[in-house]
Amino acid sequence: MTATTVSTTAPATSPARAGGTGSGAGTGTARDLLLSVLAPASWGTTYVVTSEFLPDHRPMLAATMRALPAGLILLAFVRRLPKGSWWWKTAVLGTLNFGAFFPLLFFAAYRLPGGVASTLGSVQPLLVAGFSILILRQRPHSAVLGAAVVGTGGVALMTLTAKARLDALGVLAMLVATALMALAVVLGRKWGRPEGATPMVLATWQLVFGGLVLLPMTLLSEGLPDTLTARNLAGFAYIGVVGTAVAYTLWFRGIERLAPTSLSLLSLANPMVATVAGFVVLHQSLTAPQAAGFAVALGALVTGQMLVARRRAA
Repeated sequence: MTATTVSTTAPATSPARAGGTGSGAGTGTARDLLLSVLAPASWGTTYVVTSEFLPDHRPMLAATMRALPAGLILLAFVRRLPKGSWWWKTAVLGTLNFGAFFPLLFFAAYRLPGGVASTLGSVQPLLVAGFSILILRQRPHSAVLGAAVVGTGGVALMTLTAKARLDALGVLAMLVATALMALAVVLGRKWGRPEGATPMVLATWQLVFGGLVLLPMTLLSEGLPDTLTARNLAGFAYIGVVGTAVAYTLWFRGIERLAPTSLSLLSLANPMVATVAGFVVLHQSLTAPQAAGFAVALGALVTGQMLVARRRAA
């Protein structure tokens, strides 16, 4: 894994909600924030599920099984296809969000500890801010950027230890994946959605396209496993339904209702949940510096959202 933090006056109707393609200011409420944060919170469990439930060293299979089944199930429910320019827009966003992001994410998850991977992913707010300047011509407030930097520092303190194993390819994969998702957040805000399409419809189109891109690549690079255990199937079901179909519907809903930097700050919930999941499920120890980092990251997340709300109300 967004209206923008620099706008001070919101239009009466957001272009995204009206089916337009503008990048008007966000008018998100506390309810929008709470629903949107459920997405990165669920993604924080991906590292534990990958290590404990999915077949070993199958990043392409994991990516395909996460995207395509969920997309096809949703497509059977929404029964709607893109029209006009939304074919190529769906192709771009589906590739960024799923076709490229998912395999890179799982590649990193297999090669890096969850804490290291989530720390690298926590730079997303800074990347979103940069893309917002380039694409939306909107410069986030320095205080919001400061909150993003502090949040990343808190995540690093929380997750990185002297024993953390750094794999160069894993680090590169996670950084590229984070940059792709940040770009998708900004483009999604810029393009909005077509008239009458819901966030679930957008998630459906992109999941199906991304899954169809991944399927032949998976068959060529990894093939199909000889067997799948009940544990494997449970893991795929969880990341497909909870971590993908539900989470991305809420995430795309947040893209049209919240400022890009505001939404990306919520991504700090990802490493926070990853750390807690490691502590609870994998029985990893939680040191005093990690607890302090958790508090810093949480404080940065809350402070950043307060700054966005204050600027919107100015």
